[in-house]
Amino acid sequence: MSSVIASRRYASALLSAAEEGKFLENATETLNNIKETLDNSRDLVHVLRSPLINGDKKSHILEAVFRDTADDKLMLFLKLLARKKRAGLLPQIITEFRSLLDEKNGIINIDVNSAVQLSEEQAKDLVNQLSTFTGKKVRAKMTLREELLGGVTIKIGDTILDGSVKHQLQLLRQSLSSGKI
Repeated sequence: MSSVIASRRYASALLSAAEEGKFLENATETLNNIKETLDNSRDLVHVLRSPLINGDKKSHILEAVFRDTADDKLMLFLKLLARKKRAGLLPQIITEFRSLLDEKNGIINIDVNSAVQLSEEQAKDLVNQLSTFTGKKVRAKMTLREELLGGVTIKIGDTILDGSVKHQLQLLRQSLSSGKI
């Protein structure tokens, strides 16, 4: 089974259990803290992914590291991952968990690159228009990219809407070189 499929299954199971057990908010906050720890500790991620370290040892490591962070329910989940030799997937499982939770709550993540810094009002208007366009709540990540020369590019999932001056100049260059003007 691919790691993507396995990550999604474990994340889905955890989300269902958290909803049924009424500890979704606590689980989300704890997983965010765990993800932050994993992002800041390459050594821990390497240990969790290592095939040379057995599941029991990984379980003890996870318990030692996250004892103060995770409650009993989430600690059981972490130990289950270690026993099933899936502890190395923990970062991907957390990412999938967040993605499933966003999907459940009707939230979509969008990347916006702009050539100039957008004012607060411009950013708010853009988010509102994107929300109307997608029919979902939008969580936008704004990035400044001066090489665009002007305009914006917007990435929604696998779709890129490119309204940058750089892109328009590339299209003009292509049409001029093909003689279709």
